[in-house]
Amino acid sequence: MRLITLALATLLLLIQYPLWLGKGGWLDVGELERQLASSHARTDQLRARNAKLESEVRDLKDGTEAVEERARYELGMIKQNEIFVQVLRKDEKPAVMMTPPPPPREPKGAKGAKPQKPLDD
Repeated sequence: MRLITLALATLLLLIQYPLWLGKGGWLDVGELERQLASSHARTDQLRARNAKLESEVRDLKDGTEAVEERARYELGMIKQNEIFVQVLRKDEKPAVMMTPPPPPREPKGAKGAKPQKPLDD
């Protein structure tokens, strides 16, 4: 009787082995589910990024506001007759201007006057 019980217990353990540790077993399924969840999360991130890029492309194709915004922030460009004011923190360097500065204004009373020569040092 004891031998039959031992044999049945051994067979039960041998049957359980593929269920837990074999190919397609519960542990393998758990790992595949984790990989699937990770893949879904990555796909969602990429979809969000693609939607953002698609929106940006649509804005650049259809409107001039996106182009103007990029020119202002990335290239430091300003419109003609526009005043540019830049506020810097203590450790920040000024942005490089891509737009040439306007020519200096003539004084009001000096329209017909001759320009003055610079002083020699």
